[in-house]
Amino acid sequence: MQQLVWETAEELDQKLAQRVRNIRKRRSISQEKLASMSGVSYGSIKRFETTGMISLLSLTKIAMALDMADELRDIFTNVPYRDIQEVINETRSQSKRRDRFR
Repeated sequence: MQQLVWETAEELDQKLAQRVRNIRKRRSISQEKLASMSGVSYGSIKRFETTGMISLLSLTKIAMALDMADELRDIFTNVPYRDIQEVINETRSQSKRRDRFR
């Protein structure tokens, strides 16, 4: 069964960028200061906040500079199962890994 998509990848990225921008502003950190703190270029930060486009490495550096590494570290950790087949697949995968270490 195919799930309906309510937003594009670009829209999702822009929402993420807006959240990061709001946190940066809430903490009274300029884009230039964030660039210095994170080691990510000012141009990359400006582009990210405008378009949502950024590399994963740069996003990680920004998250660390803003003391939000835990939030990034926890991404995709509590994803619920969509159906019973996912549970079966994971169980089989874990079983195979255990067999390799015996």
